[in-house]
Amino acid sequence: MAGDETGWRIVVVDDEEALRETVGEYLSGQGFAVRCAAGGRELDALIAAGPADLIVMDVNMPQEDGVSITRRLRATSGIPIIMLTAADDIVDRVVGLEVGADDYMVKPFDLRELKARIRAALRRHAAPAPAAGPQPVPAAPSEPLALVPCGAVFLDMDAHGLVRRDGTREALTAMEFDLLRVFLQNPNRVLTRDRLLDLAHDRDNEPFDRSIDVRVTRLRKKIEADPAKPQAIKTVRGVGYLFVPGPRGGSHGADPA
Repeated sequence: MAGDETGWRIVVVDDEEALRETVGEYLSGQGFAVRCAAGGRELDALIAAGPADLIVMDVNMPQEDGVSITRRLRATSGIPIIMLTAADDIVDRVVGLEVGADDYMVKPFDLRELKARIRAALRRHAAPAPAAGPQPVPAAPSEPLALVPCGAVFLDMDAHGLVRRDGTREALTAMEFDLLRVFLQNPNRVLTRDRLLDLAHDRDNEPFDRSIDVRVTRLRKKIEADPAKPQAIKTVRGVGYLFVPGPRGGSHGADPA
């Protein structure tokens, strides 16, 4: 049993019982705490009964499909979601990323690769692994949280989310946060799509070409005052993207209100 997986809570959602059981048994044997659901209703009940750290979810399911479930979850949560898609259905992959999935796998897939994808998504999410027993109450921070100006909003580096100037917050997926972090670390520098994939994605395989474009489109909707006329993340035609930093004077302890 792999020690670094022990305690991570995974929910596998698929209407195919044989696949649910196969994936669930394998991940349980690798040290994950696994629960299984046949669809959206069972998933909701499981999450209400106890939180999850990551969801593995099929796209094509009766009643409520994986895309609809992901869109619904993304309204309130940044939990990592790995989607399972049909072999040659590029549309499922694009739509899945557009609504906020963190990663995807094409059926049929190798269970060892699924484990690697899960571990990578959990690392990107930057959540501490759960531990048994009572946990100490953290001390109150001695200084305000780090808020970095980013387009029309602020990026909360500690909470991995966005803060608007009126104080409202919006969740980011782990991959969205990583991509935005890479842009912030490389201001006023043109980055190719391949370079962005290298810097922002902890994966060995090559994702399909549109994945970066889809994530940039999602980020623009969240950080730009006018996503149709982006001022923070600019397209350099034929090359990649250029990030233009926000105004100075709010990178640490800034008041977004």
